[in-house]
Amino acid sequence: MVRGSVPAQAVRGPLAPYAPGFASELSARGYSPWSVMRRLWLLDHLSRWLERERLRAGELTPPWVEEFLRARRAAGYVTWVSPHSMVLPLDYLRGVGVVPEVAPTAPAGPLEELLAAYRRYLASERGLARSTIAAYDHDARLFLSGRSGVDGPHFERLSAADVTGFLARECQWRSIPSAKALVAGLRSLLRYLRVAGLTVTPLDGAVPGVAGRRGGTLPRGLDPGLVARLLASCDRRRTVGRRDHAILLLLVRLGLRAGEVAALRLEDMDWRSGEILIRGKGDRHERLPLPGDVGEALARYLQRRRPGDGSRALFVRVIAPLGALRATAVVAVVHDACVRAGIARVGAHRLRHTAGTGMLRAGASLPEIAEVLRHHSLKTTAMYAKVDHAALRTLAQRWPGRVA
Repeated sequence: MVRGSVPAQAVRGPLAPYAPGFASELSARGYSPWSVMRRLWLLDHLSRWLERERLRAGELTPPWVEEFLRARRAAGYVTWVSPHSMVLPLDYLRGVGVVPEVAPTAPAGPLEELLAAYRRYLASERGLARSTIAAYDHDARLFLSGRSGVDGPHFERLSAADVTGFLARECQWRSIPSAKALVAGLRSLLRYLRVAGLTVTPLDGAVPGVAGRRGGTLPRGLDPGLVARLLASCDRRRTVGRRDHAILLLLVRLGLRAGEVAALRLEDMDWRSGEILIRGKGDRHERLPLPGDVGEALARYLQRRRPGDGSRALFVRVIAPLGALRATAVVAVVHDACVRAGIARVGAHRLRHTAGTGMLRAGASLPEIAEVLRHHSLKTTAMYAKVDHAALRTLAQRWPGRVA
């Protein structure tokens, strides 16, 4: 037993009846016996404090939680003294109905009320994804925060000059994709203000477009040697190595986006037909053939995959708390592989470009590449045509008068 820790049976006070269930919950979520013991020790400390304060478990409201942490700090403890340390026990106690749920706070002030209504509009009326709503909310807050006084934003004085002035300030240091995203978010907000009756003038027409050379930047894929080093950096003797190897193959062979990898579920694998279901942008579902090496890597990972918390996600965490990987974790897998391989760090999207350029060099046509990468328009795929310099060289005409 770890020094300073206690078994579930040793927890005393009003929380003692819930200690065995808390320990089982932690074990099911992948926490090691050492971590379970440490968290039981904290639960015991909390329970005995409640007993001394003559409080019932149901009275453990946020102010009392802060009071408990303050008492720990005053007693000289330097660990488990932050609100974050209380997340696990409080989540469990709320889940079993012992501790009351925290009531959601109402939006404070006119600006927050407006943004809350705007988020509801984006979700219910436009049906946007949560990630898009979060991005639009950020852009709206950026635009409105500079106009919000004590009594809220003054939309009756909003003009086209305000719109263009805001974009001139914000876009001067942004990349072209970032500026285009901001412009899209601002147009969405201005349309909502008109629909909600907060403005009379249709100011969304005052939002200028972002100039950029379509297809001006060549997609940069990784050299095959670097790809091999990335894949070889995964220790496939371990579960995490098999998982990361399968993720890298999906990125570099099928050109999946990080979010698409994170969205994969166990039932998306059709082993009989050799296909995989991709949940792409705009909630589009498309099937792709599953290459043999990718399927083999996935099968080897699934042999070691932990059941976790019952998640149906294909890729899950290998350390506690168990659960589905997020898109940010997929990006981190690529970055960690770069560090292990000793190469400059690249993003997950760079591996998508590697898939596109690799197919082009293998003789695939642009429509075939567009089908695999799931481009909405063939114009997007056309940028890969500029990568094949050998093919373009055969189309180049001789300069008049040049000696062969």
